[in-house]
Amino acid sequence: MRLLVVEDEPTLCEQLFEALSEAGYAVDIARDGEDGAYRGATEPYDAIVLDLGLPRLDGLSVLRGWRGDDINVPVLVLTARGEWHEKVDGMDAGADDYLAKPFRMEELLARLRALIRRASGMASPVLEVGDVSLDTRSARVAVAGRPVKLTGHEYRVLAYLMHHVGEVVSRSELIEHIYAQDFDRDSNTIEVFIRRLRQKLDNGAIVTVRGFGYRFEAQTQRASG
Repeated sequence: MRLLVVEDEPTLCEQLFEALSEAGYAVDIARDGEDGAYRGATEPYDAIVLDLGLPRLDGLSVLRGWRGDDINVPVLVLTARGEWHEKVDGMDAGADDYLAKPFRMEELLARLRALIRRASGMASPVLEVGDVSLDTRSARVAVAGRPVKLTGHEYRVLAYLMHHVGEVVSRSELIEHIYAQDFDRDSNTIEVFIRRLRQKLDNGAIVTVRGFGYRFEAQTQRASG
């Protein structure tokens, strides 16, 4: 899953990047409103963290611009503590949630997970499709109760497919959602990740739709022997 963080405070920016990356997300950073507005309008993100007090273009204007252009990505707004009018203005401008500074990183991560789940029509933090379970809180995956160890990119591919269960996801869509913008992207690696996931899951859940991409379906683990 790919996130955009629009924040101008250097220390907080670094902390957000490290925490979100460690949680398994691909993260892009914008340090002013104009850059954030452009990235949010031109790149496909799964969620955005948006500070309101930004240089060059304030966060409310950025958010109103996205919503005016029918960009419906979930947005978590960061506000100054005690500035209740900022929270109201942010929600009225189209924010999906808000968090007052200073905040605990664990709460921000939990709120982002909830926003992404709701956008996918899911309620539980543990995604369960057939015999595959993926815990978005701990990034742990299991098949029929058997723990499955995944690399960071394998986890992102699986998480994206499971958040879009039953939908056909193209290779280009996967590339856009598992890599940060400045990452050296290679379309051939998607096939490698899919092959590894099929081997590790060993249940036929990832189906190739020829000419279109991949679809995650509910399957049960094959009997051994």
